[in-house]
Amino acid sequence: MRSLWRTVDRETLRVSVLICLSVAIVGVSYGVTAGSAGFSMWQLLALAVLVLGASSEFLFIGIIAAGGSALAAVAAGLLINSRNFAYGLSAGSFLDRGRHRGSGWRKMVGAHLVNDESVAVAMAQATVKQKRAAFWLCGIGIAVAWPIGALLGGLLGSVVQDPGALGLDAAFPVVILALVLPALRERVTLLAAVVGAAVAVAASPFLPPGTAPLVALLSIAVTIPFREKVR
Repeated sequence: MRSLWRTVDRETLRVSVLICLSVAIVGVSYGVTAGSAGFSMWQLLALAVLVLGASSEFLFIGIIAAGGSALAAVAAGLLINSRNFAYGLSAGSFLDRGRHRGSGWRKMVGAHLVNDESVAVAMAQATVKQKRAAFWLCGIGIAVAWPIGALLGGLLGSVVQDPGALGLDAAFPVVILALVLPALRERVTLLAAVVGAAVAVAASPFLPPGTAPLVALLSIAVTIPFREKVR
C-alpha cells in the first residue's frame, strides 16, 4: 500500500484535498440539519461513518424529520445509494487486478469508500496504478472529512437553525463541476453528459428527490452505438 502513495502526483493531491474540504463543508450543513431535526450527536455521527453517503443521509433525516417511518427512510436511502453499483463496477476495473487483488477486509473497506468523488478522481488517472492510488487517497480523505464536518455541524446546530443561511450547500456542486469539466473535452463523454442531464431534468418532476441521476445513467447505454462515430 505504501508504494501506491508515491504514484500520486501533485495535481491529484490538490484535487483530492479540495474535494475533501468541500465534503467537510457540506458535512457541516448536514450536521446542522440533522441536529435541527432532533438527531443526537451520536446518531448523526453513526450515519456519517457507517453510511458515508451525503445525499442518502440528507434524505434519511428529511423523511424522519417529516414524520416518516424508519423503514421508509432506509428504503429511500438505499435507493439513492444504488447508484454506487455502477461506481463499484468502475472501481473494480482497477482495484481488483494484479498483485493488488483485494481480499477480505481490503475489499470491504474499498467497497465502503466507493462514491462519486473517489471514483471520478481515480478514473481521471492514466494508469491502473495511478487510479488505484488516487482512489484510496480520495476515498480515505472523504471518509475522514465527512464525519469531521458532521461533528462540527452538530456542534453548530444549537446556534444556527437554518443551514441554508450559511450557503454551505453550494460548495460541493461547484467542486464536482470543476472536476468533471476536463473530461467533457472528449466528445463521447460530452454527448453522454448532455443526454444524461436532459433525462435527469425531464424525469425530476415525476421521480422522488435524488433519484433522477439514476435514470440519467441510461445515457451511457444510449451513447454506446455512437462511440466510434463521435470520435
